[in-house]
Amino acid sequence: MNAVEIRKNDKKYNLHSWSAQGDLDPIVVDRAEGIYFWDSDGKKYYDMSSQLVNMNIGHGNEKVKEAIKNQVDKLSYIAPPYAIDVRSELARKIIEEIAPDNMGKVFFTTGGADANENAIKIARMYTGRYKVMSRYRSYHGSTYAAANATGEPRRFPSEPGIPGFIKFFDPYIYREFTKFDSEEAAADFYLNKLREQIIYEGRDQIAAVIIETVTGSNGVIIPPAGYLKGIRKICDDYGIMMICDEVMTGFGRTGEWFACQNWGVEPDIITFAKGITCGYVPLGGVIVSKKIAEYFDTNPLICGLTYSAHPVGCAAGIATIDVYKELNLLENTKKMSVVLKRELLGIAERHPCMGEIRVIGLFGMFELNKNPETNEAIVPYGIDPEKVMARIVKKLKNEGFSTYSHENLISVSPPLIINEEEIKEALEILDRVLSWVDDTFLTA
Repeated sequence: MNAVEIRKNDKKYNLHSWSAQGDLDPIVVDRAEGIYFWDSDGKKYYDMSSQLVNMNIGHGNEKVKEAIKNQVDKLSYIAPPYAIDVRSELARKIIEEIAPDNMGKVFFTTGGADANENAIKIARMYTGRYKVMSRYRSYHGSTYAAANATGEPRRFPSEPGIPGFIKFFDPYIYREFTKFDSEEAAADFYLNKLREQIIYEGRDQIAAVIIETVTGSNGVIIPPAGYLKGIRKICDDYGIMMICDEVMTGFGRTGEWFACQNWGVEPDIITFAKGITCGYVPLGGVIVSKKIAEYFDTNPLICGLTYSAHPVGCAAGIATIDVYKELNLLENTKKMSVVLKRELLGIAERHPCMGEIRVIGLFGMFELNKNPETNEAIVPYGIDPEKVMARIVKKLKNEGFSTYSHENLISVSPPLIINEEEIKEALEILDRVLSWVDDTFLTA
C-alpha cells in the first residue's frame, strides 16, 4: 500500500487512543533508527518523547532484534506454568543486578496497566485490606483497577468505579497556593496531610499507597527532599504497602535503574514495563519484596495472564538490559541530563511562554503559560477548549520535533542514547516554535 491507502484504511478501520476519530490525520511512518523516525515522504523527526517514554535504547537496536528472532525460532510461546531459560534468566537479572536489595521475585505481565492491576491485587491479598490510595495527578493505566487508581480526568469513563480507591494531592509546588521556605517544608506539609487522611480513612483498612515515583505524564513532578522517605515511614507505621509505579521511570530514565534509587527508598512493590523491552515486544511486571514473596510460598497467588512471561518478551528483556550496560546508558543519561537542563533553561530566557522546567535524568517536561507575570497556564487544567496544545504539538511535529502534551505541559524525554549534538539540534526546533507560541498565545 502507498501512504494514501495506509492513511485511508487506518482512519476507516482503526480506533486511536484518547482521540475523537474524525479529527485525526495520522503521520504514516516508514522507518525508524536511533533517535529518529521517517514518514512516508522521507521527512525526518527527532523522537523527543521516546514515543510514549519507552524507546529508551532508541529504534532499531540490532542486539534486541536478533534476540527476538532467535527466540521465535527456538520457542515462540509456552504457557506460564512451565519453567524456561529466558523467564528464569530475566527474573534473575532483575532481582540480582538492578532492583533494590529488599526485592525477592517478579511476576511478569504484558504491560504497565496490568502490572499495576496485579500489584494492587497482591497488596490486597498480602495485607487482607482493600483500600488503595493514589494521587490526583497520576496515570496508572486504562484498564479498570489501573484507571480507578489514576487520578487525572482519564479515569472518568471508569467511574463509578471499584470501592476503596482514594485520592490525595501530589507535591506540585509550582502550582501550590501555599508558598514554602524549602523542599523539606513542602514535603512535611504534604506528608502531614496524607497521614491525616489515612487516619480518617482507617489506617487498618488501607492496603497500599501507589505512586508514580516521579509523576509522569501529569508533569514530571519530582518529589521534594524527604517526601519519598516520608511516605515510606507512613506506610511502615501503619502496615501499608508502598507501591512505586516505575512504568515510565524504570530502566534508566532518571539515571538510575529505578527512580526510587535516587532517594535510597525501598518500596514493597515496584511495577515496570516500557523500558524493559523499549517497545520491541510488549512486556511488564511486578517486583515484590522478599517478605511478600515468602508469603506466597504458602498462600496462593491469585494472579494469571495467558501471556505472562512471554518467551519472546523475556528474550527481548534480557538483551535490552545487556544493551543498557554495554552502552553505559545510565551514565550517559546523567551526563545528557545536564545538557538538556542547560539548553532548556537557555531557551526559557528567550521565551516568556515557558514556565517551570523539570528534568531528572532524561525525563523532562516544561510548563507553558499564557501570562508570564502570573504564571497562568496556557490552557485550564483538564480541558483544552481551543485545542491550543494540539496546535502547538502539531506545529512541533511539522518542524520535525515529535513529542506529546498533557494539559499545559510539553514532554522532552528523548531516548537515552542521545548525544549533546542531537539535543542541541532538536532544541533548535523547539526554540523556533516557542517564538510562534509567544507571538500567538501570550496575553501579557
